Amino acid sequence: MSEKEYIPKRALSIHAHPDDQEFTVAGTLALWVKAGCEVVSVIVTSGDAGSNDPDCNEESKPELAKLRETEQTNANAILGIKETIFLHYPDGELEPTLALRRDLTRLIRRFKPDTVVTGDPQGVFYGNGYINHPDHRAAAQAALYAVFPSSETRLIFTELLGEGLEPHKVKRLYVHGSEKSDTWVDITGTVDIKVSALKKHVSQLGNWDPTKMIHEWAAEEGKDHAFNYAEAYKVMILSEDEDHG
Repeated sequence: MSEKEYIPKRALSIHAHPDDQEFTVAGTLALWVKAGCEVVSVIVTSGDAGSNDPDCNEESKPELAKLRETEQTNANAILGIKETIFLHYPDGELEPTLALRRDLTRLIRRFKPDTVVTGDPQGVFYGNGYINHPDHRAAAQAALYAVFPSSETRLIFTELLGEGLEPHKVKRLYVHGSEKSDTWVDITGTVDIKVSALKKHVSQLGNWDPTKMIHEWAAEEGKDHAFNYAEAYKVMILSEDEDHG
């Protein structure tokens, strides 16, 4: 299936670290924003473990977190995302706890997105050169189960009712990094926006230019689907009651 036409009215992007979103789904988010979708970006950690500089230590973490939050906010501005939420969980130590699922459920009920975008909690090995970061899997698992059953089930996390947050049913879940993708989004018009947003993460990229790699990845995803550049997803359609642009 090619998702050339589907545009949600509001989407929640949930990822573990600053830059995760830009490496993976930023082309889709930029496309949706250009078409009128309101996107909220949720970053579970602030990436405060994201340095191997020998001069960095535990005392360096708050400064690094602040830098990486600024980079993420700047990247989101390029994508047209106006709201960024940092949950400040510890980088490198993330687990799919009930507390994290509750926090994500709270955000889903607050913003009421029709679509949530996150990673694949089952993805461990990508090719033979990359082991998926455990934080990615933890954030994705918590997001998955916040979407279902927690956000739509009244008697899960009943304390949220006391906060005035009624159940909300997400209509679609977009999962990137799946070995069984079934949906391809044409990002030919936004791949360069994706690259520009990714380049804002200077603390992680240094002097490296990701343009060639991002274009190669997107071209590989699009080649069998009549797209010059694409991003691939496993899409769960949780409600047939579609009301989108």
